Amino acid sequence: MRKGKLLVVSGPSGAGKSTISQRAAKECEIFLSVSATTRPPRQGEDERHYIFLTQEEFQKKIDENAFLEYANVYGQYYGTLRKPVLEMMEQGKNVLLEIDVQGSMQVKKAYDECEMVFVLPPSLNELKRRLKARKSETEEQYNLRVAKALEEIAIAPQYDYLVINEEIDSAVMQLKEVISSLDRKMKYHVDFIHAYMEEEKDI
Repeated sequence: MRKGKLLVVSGPSGAGKSTISQRAAKECEIFLSVSATTRPPRQGEDERHYIFLTQEEFQKKIDENAFLEYANVYGQYYGTLRKPVLEMMEQGKNVLLEIDVQGSMQVKKAYDECEMVFVLPPSLNELKRRLKARKSETEEQYNLRVAKALEEIAIAPQYDYLVINEEIDSAVMQLKEVISSLDRKMKYHVDFIHAYMEEEKDI
């Protein structure tokens, strides 16, 4: 059985990566990993969106090396549990991780065969507008998010793909195109090519 591929989707806060990833995963054959977090649930969120843990529970899993990646973001921990991701890949299923930039760099270092997608609005002004529109943060928190976004955007060239989220349907289509291309990338078919060459020797 072929091993599944790992696709990491990331980008700054306000880019829309969560909405895009959730919609694309529903419309494609890919397993959307659910992250663990210590932050409290927002209105309408449940176990479909996050695995909610206490600080103590999260720290215990860190000590057990249970995370593929984890990060402290604005005072709250976020992480991807290793076991369900690896199990899905061993079953031949492709897996999508929608995580922050700090976590994505950890995954890239630990698993260099992963494919990396960076999501951005069409301009910095639009990103700022979306962050402002949340109206759920203080001015200080907003300024921190903008500064963090600029740091993260500087890392974007290390990714493999760019999705521009100007309009949600178009952005979802862009990500679906990336997902559909995963199994066609030549680097995953080296054994197939080698089999061709071995067959030539037998002719």
